[in-house]
Amino acid sequence: MNREEQERAPIYEALQRFRRQRVVPFDVPGHKRGRGNPELVQLLGEKCVGIDVNSMKPLDNLCHPVSVIRDAEQLAADAFHAENAFLMVGGTTSAVQSMILSVCKRGDKIILPRNVHKSAINALVLCGAIPVYVNPETNPMLGISLGMEVEVLKKTIQENPDAKAVLVNNPTYYGICSDIRSIVKIAHEHGMMVLADEAHGTHLYFGKNLPVSAMDAGADMAAVSMHKSGGSLTQSSILLCNKGVNADYVRQIINLTQTTSASYLLLSSLDISRRNLALRGEESFAKVAAMSEYVRGEVNKIGGYYAYGRDLINGTSIFDYDVTKMSVYTLGIGLAGIEVYDLLRDEYDIQIEFGDISNILAYISIGDRAQDVERLVNALADIARLYKRDKTGLLSMEYINPQVAASPQDAFYSQKRSVPVREAAGCISGEFVMCYPPGIPILAPGERITPEIVEYIEYAKVKGCSMQGTEDPAVDNLMVLV
Repeated sequence: MNREEQERAPIYEALQRFRRQRVVPFDVPGHKRGRGNPELVQLLGEKCVGIDVNSMKPLDNLCHPVSVIRDAEQLAADAFHAENAFLMVGGTTSAVQSMILSVCKRGDKIILPRNVHKSAINALVLCGAIPVYVNPETNPMLGISLGMEVEVLKKTIQENPDAKAVLVNNPTYYGICSDIRSIVKIAHEHGMMVLADEAHGTHLYFGKNLPVSAMDAGADMAAVSMHKSGGSLTQSSILLCNKGVNADYVRQIINLTQTTSASYLLLSSLDISRRNLALRGEESFAKVAAMSEYVRGEVNKIGGYYAYGRDLINGTSIFDYDVTKMSVYTLGIGLAGIEVYDLLRDEYDIQIEFGDISNILAYISIGDRAQDVERLVNALADIARLYKRDKTGLLSMEYINPQVAASPQDAFYSQKRSVPVREAAGCISGEFVMCYPPGIPILAPGERITPEIVEYIEYAKVKGCSMQGTEDPAVDNLMVLV
């Protein structure tokens, strides 16, 4: 990485030049630098609204970049050790879907763990590819799915030698990493591409003593959520490609679904954040890792909680662990994760990333301060003291192995009927059901609904999880195949 080059921010610099020119706008957006919407200016400020502009020659065009956006993408590729990089303004959802759509068409097989984000399965609905799930091992106490095991992948490849690609999470939402180097080696030996969902792995490219990044492991493509741990604005992301990937074709795929009116607020935030990480990322993420390890130690001293980390590593299903993830098992104090999440928000004014049935995740990043993490630790201690109860009757299972009966695309577009959740066991789902976050489907289109899944959905609703994916907003009914 050329440090001197990384000091540049081409999109940001072009916007600065544009502001000085005082151009009279007879183009979109219609608010005309905020003059048509003073309340918006009052909320966001003149500087922000003033650079909410349309593509034009001095500012380039994301669909076909030839100047400042192209330069920014080249700098991003260099910073992330990739051959090519694409700035994405549709979130990492768009990046994940572009990866899959670039390598799969209708009828093609793709090998992936079932604990993928819904965006990956949505891509299968769009392109008609067939999922071949490598069902991950589950930690029985924590109730979370683990990484992709190399020996299981080998067996799956032997049984499906015609698969086009392998998709792997690096890391999972909870911080668990698979042996991605070995996965890449095995997949490439069988002519398969490797796609990495690195929505939660931006920092792996810049921090020291962290799990290996997808590009450094030799993966072909990776979707990186810059807005999560990288510091850019929400909805901004980067799609990375390694050597051997046809970047021109990938751009065409991206342009099938990505907006033709890219936000320069998002683009400039990617540009500035990339520069920040390239110049200061190693130092920043060392502080993040240290803060997370401190919180982990303090939470484990409270009693009842289990803040897990590298102690989980077993060399197979948990090959490595991302210590910046502050995942905490809460059932030891008799509270579901979502209940602790609600208490932190409602009683202590602390907003964490999510709470599920058994765990909470506090996202610690480059923007956190020592006093913030102390407040979190003190609140968790207070909750344990005031609200601890017997855990009898609490479910722990987060992940339930699916029974795939139809492809996601066939099921999604099939004729369906609505049935009450309690009567859905034995039917084939025609829609998604998930708690969001983390957005890992409990049910995906084409999967058979089991009594265990019905029990889990009902339990998650009672505990207050945010349920999504169903046609029925209340999730009282499910759409099933006729």
